[in-house]
Amino acid sequence: MKKEIHPPYHQATVVCACGNTFTTGATMKQIDVEICSVCHPFYTGKEKLVDATGRVEKFKRKIANATPKKPAKK
Repeated sequence: MKKEIHPPYHQATVVCACGNTFTTGATMKQIDVEICSVCHPFYTGKEKLVDATGRVEKFKRKIANATPKKPAKK
């Protein structure tokens, strides 16, 4: 690395909105994040899988049960 051209590198503390903290290396001394691996749904096993085919059938049922609009009188 060339001297005097890179920002200083620190041991940074990462603070999540859920309260979890950990350290890493960065150019900032503290990093605030909204979500981390402790509270992210993918890592906690609480993620919702989207069933695209089920959504299509639900939409078709909704349209089939809808009452047709009456034509406007002139």
